[in-house]
Amino acid sequence: MRAFVAFFKKEMMEAFRSGKLLLLGILFLAFGVMNPAIAKITPWLMDLLSEEMAEIGMTVIEVQVDALTSWTQFFKNIPMALIAFVFIYGSVFTREYEKGTLVLVLTKGLARYKVVLAKTLATVLVWTLGYWLCFSVTYAYNAYFWDNSIAHHLLPAVLYWWIFGIFISAMIVFFSVLLDSYGGVLLATGGVVLASNLLEMIPKLADFVPTALMNGAGALIFNTKAPSDYLIAFVIALAVSMACIAVSIPLFNKKQI
Repeated sequence: MRAFVAFFKKEMMEAFRSGKLLLLGILFLAFGVMNPAIAKITPWLMDLLSEEMAEIGMTVIEVQVDALTSWTQFFKNIPMALIAFVFIYGSVFTREYEKGTLVLVLTKGLARYKVVLAKTLATVLVWTLGYWLCFSVTYAYNAYFWDNSIAHHLLPAVLYWWIFGIFISAMIVFFSVLLDSYGGVLLATGGVVLASNLLEMIPKLADFVPTALMNGAGALIFNTKAPSDYLIAFVIALAVSMACIAVSIPLFNKKQI
């Protein structure tokens, strides 16, 4: 247990020293501020647009913004934050392969499964901290300017999106163990998301694939869908995530470093 904790601390310290934590922290914070900011300036932008449109004989109706406008921005922007997270953490194992830094750790007696679990925990923790930072900032600003209670099923919507991020984190770990190249990890992770999106286009599967947790957030806050509609997708995303980590351990045990 001490070896696991020590390696986990090393992972987090490395993320801090390399600037990953700072970069992601700034990014998630920026998106958290951006969501209500965009909603707040939308009427002003529409006023400017209306003057230009009036010159060509078109009328722009007055736009009313509220917390739903900001939360819509949140669910539009958080995918970009997740993409940045994937690009930054896609090298969680491949960088170690290239530098050979894992050889020294393993020769000192650290069990391989502890390496996988520590890196998984570090990846999930960074995603969790960044995601909930973004959510908290948006929630605070929305509470100040408007009323968050008008967003239906807000908690399930953000929880489901967080789980989708954990699903992606598990994909990163799995493909990082399986593949030797950073580019391969990015392509494989992106391929899983693309495949899930394509399956979501099939009506009978739309509410069951993991990307439904991401794409269904808007429907939840506007109350056109219920949280129970995505329970199967939630269970599948968690099950696949745990399976990816479980499979990653024997794969890493057999991998030549």
